[in-house]
Amino acid sequence: MKKKIIIASIITLITILALLISLYFYNLSSVSKNSEVVKFSIASGTSTKEVINNLEKNNLIRSKLATLVYVKLHNNLMIQAGTYELDRSMSTKEILNKLGSGDIIKNTITITFIEGKRLIDYLDVIDANFNYSKEDILKVINNQEYLKSLINKYDCLSNEILNSDIYYSLEGYLFPATYEFYKDSTIEQILEKMLAKTDAVIKNYLDEINESDYSVHEVLTMASIIENETMLKEDKPLVSQVIYKRLNTNMSLGMDVTTYYGVRKSLKEELTSVDIAAVNAYNTRRTSFLGLPVGPISNPSVASIEAALNPSDTDYVYFYAEITTGKLHFAKTYREFQNLIQKYS
Repeated sequence: MKKKIIIASIITLITILALLISLYFYNLSSVSKNSEVVKFSIASGTSTKEVINNLEKNNLIRSKLATLVYVKLHNNLMIQAGTYELDRSMSTKEILNKLGSGDIIKNTITITFIEGKRLIDYLDVIDANFNYSKEDILKVINNQEYLKSLINKYDCLSNEILNSDIYYSLEGYLFPATYEFYKDSTIEQILEKMLAKTDAVIKNYLDEINESDYSVHEVLTMASIIENETMLKEDKPLVSQVIYKRLNTNMSLGMDVTTYYGVRKSLKEELTSVDIAAVNAYNTRRTSFLGLPVGPISNPSVASIEAALNPSDTDYVYFYAEITTGKLHFAKTYREFQNLIQKYS
């Protein structure tokens, strides 16, 4: 009799255990057979228990208890913060694996800013990717108090950008590169991410700049001219040398690209005699204009910055660009320059 009771008890325990195991696995199954995708967010610092509570509240798991047991049995599972796309047809195991994978919905946007473009062109890019108009961005860029705060924050900036003759104070300082921004980034966050990149790049050349006779602002101004006057990398140090030669001999730079900028014309347009004679702080084609423009005319690449700091060792004073290829030809005298014009125009 006692033997029968023991056997019956064992069978009962096995039956209960089997039912519990079945219930456990049932509670780990999906809440629905039909697909229904929902977004589920986990804030940084949220505990596993809170995550499981939220999964239950959002009807993504059948049982909080079964899920807790599963997590305890799989203590190598690491849940990561972020926003996920979960499906109600997913099992608890699949959901937890997803939350541990870091496969979050990217709340970011990737934007490339092309070297040699003007700040106003960059505003078009920002306008096209964010809910900010060019006017909104210009209000921020033209805010003197904000500019002063940036000067205190970034080593590459100085009071030179506050010159009232400058069209756009941050021209030349928004480094051309590919960036990843949050879709809800503020204008300030967008600008400062680009400024931080410029700051990091300039730090690599600070020793060279400090040893030169020019400030960061002036080097970037030279680099921006080099950027827009050249199509080929090998021409950059040569154009740089022409700039230095003319500066050192008190000769007008006579660079077309500065005139385009000064009269706010695209490089694809034609310059007129009126444009060339225009009086502004950029137009180096004006005969009486000596020295560098008041500031950069575009946002230059590293190659142009390096060329501005390392000009070629030649005696060239002039250069002429082939209209079809953009290839530059250099001359030491005005007569040689005239011959280049006749040959390649």
